[in-house]
Amino acid sequence: MDTLNFCEFEASARAVMAFLRERLGFDLWMVTRVEGDEGLVLLADDRGYGIAPGTPFQWSDSYCAQMVRGNGPHIAPDVTQVPAYAAAALGCSLVIGAYLGVPLLRADGSVFGTLCAIDPRPQPEAILAELPLLAQLGEMLSTTLQLELRIAEEARRAERFQAEALTDAMTHLYNRGGWTQLLEAEEARCRRYGHAAAVLVIDLDELKRVNDSQGHAAGDALIVRTALALRLAVREVDIVARLGGDEFGIICVGCNRAGGETLRRRIEAELDSAGIRASIGLAQREAGRGLQDAWDRADRLMYQHKHLRLIATR
Repeated sequence: MDTLNFCEFEASARAVMAFLRERLGFDLWMVTRVEGDEGLVLLADDRGYGIAPGTPFQWSDSYCAQMVRGNGPHIAPDVTQVPAYAAAALGCSLVIGAYLGVPLLRADGSVFGTLCAIDPRPQPEAILAELPLLAQLGEMLSTTLQLELRIAEEARRAERFQAEALTDAMTHLYNRGGWTQLLEAEEARCRRYGHAAAVLVIDLDELKRVNDSQGHAAGDALIVRTALALRLAVREVDIVARLGGDEFGIICVGCNRAGGETLRRRIEAELDSAGIRASIGLAQREAGRGLQDAWDRADRLMYQHKHLRLIATR
């Protein structure tokens, strides 16, 4: 799978933005991605707004959100004449005179993001005639995107299969090598498609006490019970690994902040049900910083959690 080059969507999107800029003007052309209420600029062709790829924004504040909901048209030569656009919070932070946008759809019909453009000056009404072309280009990009996402999902399955050799003998979870390999692969997908993701780090609080008082066989049994509890709590798509000793890691694939918190609560409930005490750190992947940084932050937060729990028990 290493020979696959997932660049057709990006190349097509850049070509479409260049073509539409030449045809219609507009200072800023973008391809965006949405996860819940978290928007992200995936690609940008900017001539004046200072918007770069990787820029986050609140989806509900955007004109695109209103367009997708049917509250505003795909092309607005003068946004002040469209109540939903005139009231959108985005207009308070950027000078916008004209807008156009079409949704980019996944295979199931859900919204992946948008192809859109803004300009500080109102545009002539004649651009309304460009809607059929804009819609056709949006459909073309959606088709290209859907194909790539299917290929990317097959690549993910192949990566999991290849990483099965990198498993921990005791728990049958991925080991540190498998974790590192899959973390890097998932990060590449996050960068390309703007996928959300989070990292959880879990560390057992009582392994040393169990080893000292009940023996290492009991400690091993605790580790195996923890692995089972984590498997029960996560989704099939998530990556669970034993990072070493009594520390475990989870890559929460496609999880926004709300999804990560939900997963943490499920893990806490499953561990509590199994009578396992553990400290947990959760960190969201941030655009421009990546999953390795999220792992580092989750690890620090886990140790902070452990320190607070120790203080509370004294």
